[in-house]
Amino acid sequence: MKMIPILALTGLALSCVVAGQAHAGDARAGRQKLTTCQGCHGLDGLSKNPEAPNLAGQLESYLVRSLAAYKSGERKNESMNIVAKDLSDEDIADVAAYYASIQVDVLPP
Repeated sequence: MKMIPILALTGLALSCVVAGQAHAGDARAGRQKLTTCQGCHGLDGLSKNPEAPNLAGQLESYLVRSLAAYKSGERKNESMNIVAKDLSDEDIADVAAYYASIQVDVLPP
């Protein structure tokens, strides 16, 4: 008889986890949305601008959180706040998926 409450709690916990997950990004769609990003972050996500970080190979979840923070104004950068304010949640997920999908090789000195 104790099995029913445990199963109910497990089901409730699982539904909360699934409901809390963000939209999974589409890397192909993200690649089509990068024109604004490329000016500062480079054509391939490897910045030539010392003021702009490399985005290639970054963790997708980090990129989503960062873009959402720029969009909300929680994170401050004049350029990024302007660019991010017009991004939809889907745009953010797609761009993050694209940059995260780029393989970066690290070669020690």
